[in-house]
Amino acid sequence: MLSMPENMEVATLQLPSHKRYQENLDTLLSYLKEHQDKHIVLAPEVFLTSYDYEHMATAAKFSAKALKLLKKEVDEQILVLTLILEEGDAFINQAVVIHKHKIIHKQEKVKLFKLGDEDLYLKAGRKKKIKPFEIDGVSYAILICFELRFKDLWKQVEGVDVVLVPARWGKVRKKHLEVLSQALAVMNQCYVVVSNSSDADMARSSAIISPTGKTIMNDRAEVIEGHIDFREIKKMRRYIVMD
Repeated sequence: MLSMPENMEVATLQLPSHKRYQENLDTLLSYLKEHQDKHIVLAPEVFLTSYDYEHMATAAKFSAKALKLLKKEVDEQILVLTLILEEGDAFINQAVVIHKHKIIHKQEKVKLFKLGDEDLYLKAGRKKKIKPFEIDGVSYAILICFELRFKDLWKQVEGVDVVLVPARWGKVRKKHLEVLSQALAVMNQCYVVVSNSSDADMARSSAIISPTGKTIMNDRAEVIEGHIDFREIKKMRRYIVMD
């Protein structure tokens, strides 16, 4: 059983999404089992199905079933992932936080990436849903991929301890992902954890970034491991007061 120490162990996944959805779910379950010592496991954006625009209804049905299974499986860990789900007559990309067999927090992607045709297939979420949430005294927020670019959304997550960024960020804009995620960690004096796809056209650049900008990143790895040191957050916020 995991307890809450001064450090939280983190595993951020850097994996490709395969065409067969079940293969992706099996992979995620195996990594959860392998990293039972980690407090937080973050998966890339829509890892289970990718943006399978030709089969959105199928992707949504699979994601709903997978979510039920993941709720049964995830106990002490915190699992964060995004899923293609059906809401009314529309499809959404929803970030879900699972802990102790419950959904602790959920929010739909607000900023849809038009270069990837997301706006043609998905319904945008409500901006007010992007807000801090707390688990065991630690404050978190989520920005889904393209949302990392918007300074007004940075303001909405200001003051949290950890910002989680599940992404499918393209290779041609790799530097942007790295600069923006590092800048957010330094500006907000928090940890930023990025999980990006390793599909052939994706940037990788998954990382664990400290409030000082120190970055753990390895484009060749399937899992980036590190820890969140809450003393670092407190130290930076006392050292450089932003009020």
